[in-house]
Amino acid sequence: MLIVGNGLLVTLGERNRVIPGGAVATERGLVVAVGPTAELKARHPGAEFLDARGGLIMPGLVNVHTHAYGAFARGISLGGRPAKTFIEVLRGLWWKLDRALTPEDVFVSGLLGLVDCLKNGTTTVFDHHASPNAIGGSLDQMAKAAGAVGVRACLCYEVSDRDGPGRASEGIEENVRFAAGLAGGGSTLAALMGLHASMTLSDATLGRAVAEAGRLGIGCHIHCSEGPEDLADSRGRYDRSVVRRLADMGVLGPSSIAAHCVHTSPEDFELLAKTRSIVAHNPQSNMNNAVGVAPVLAMLAAGVRVVLGTDGFGNDLFEGAMAANIVHKLASRDPSVGWGEGQQMTLANAGEVATQFFGCRLGALTEGAGADLIVVDYDPPTELNPGNFWGHFLFGLRGGQVRHSVVAGRLVMRDRRVLGLDEAEVMARARELSAKVWERVAKL
Repeated sequence: MLIVGNGLLVTLGERNRVIPGGAVATERGLVVAVGPTAELKARHPGAEFLDARGGLIMPGLVNVHTHAYGAFARGISLGGRPAKTFIEVLRGLWWKLDRALTPEDVFVSGLLGLVDCLKNGTTTVFDHHASPNAIGGSLDQMAKAAGAVGVRACLCYEVSDRDGPGRASEGIEENVRFAAGLAGGGSTLAALMGLHASMTLSDATLGRAVAEAGRLGIGCHIHCSEGPEDLADSRGRYDRSVVRRLADMGVLGPSSIAAHCVHTSPEDFELLAKTRSIVAHNPQSNMNNAVGVAPVLAMLAAGVRVVLGTDGFGNDLFEGAMAANIVHKLASRDPSVGWGEGQQMTLANAGEVATQFFGCRLGALTEGAGADLIVVDYDPPTELNPGNFWGHFLFGLRGGQVRHSVVAGRLVMRDRRVLGLDEAEVMARARELSAKVWERVAKL
């Protein structure tokens, strides 16, 4: 048993409680009690105790769309004319980088991305992976990285026709193999059928992928109407929106994630809500790629389940939430919007989605919930209560303040050191491998 206490406990969940001097008792991966520290220590005298030293104790965060392999892009110089459109960004950087990855690159870049997530307070990650020249076993490499870091991870391989039908088939097979191997497995790994985007997927490939996903009882994870090119392609070739095409092909559903959904309409919102699909909002990435501002406020109003992701553009969800808060005020030219919606996406909806995929209540520290929590170095300068926690979250908390992390009741980071992992050794190996990846990218 592990007790994390002597902190300002924020439980979140349906009955959010703020308990000064609070503690969380965990056993066998679950929360068994919350309350005053002295009370829990007296009740469980033999338990291991982690002293929060006055820090904020709260549920770990959930990133519902990212790309861990993007860690190897940091600092890369591509030369030539800067990309001016989204498709040029994909062709000039990401599709070259993913083609340059080897199995070891997948593992080490996965370690880097997932360590960064953990150090920024994220304990559950939905990763979307691509390595067209190292497909077979790539999800095992990602699972190994997740295990080494200690995070929960929902993994998939990005199926696409852009590298030919052979690679598309391999991608489907990798998703099937990995998902089938998880049947009846542990609680910290989950799987989806990964798909790139409508514009790089034929009806034949989509149909095969959806059929296999249905056979396995899993959903899909796809980029949806991220850039204008995706919508133009779908309208030009299929005479329908991307969302309509994906709905018609059976991609959407309550276990499927549609990332971005920037170029969408009220008719699309209706389809997303009707199918109970999950929309992952990635505001920082969308701004960086200049693709637009996703109309997620209207989606939420229409009943769409929208959650927050980063798309690999950094791994600090505290900053991502702030970006979402600001960009929707700017886009709407209305300072009153985005507040409650941001809290809903980042905390409530993300917790519900993680709960759906990992079989235990996540996103809340209540009895019987999964024991995923973080301790943040934060001494509130004003009163912190259940009604104003979101204000403290946005304006007082950042990933660099996260000191300890617990996942499934196991202490995985203590004093910002990932336990069981030699981070210096990982960084040294990453520098060696990334230099070789950059050389291969330059030749593509």
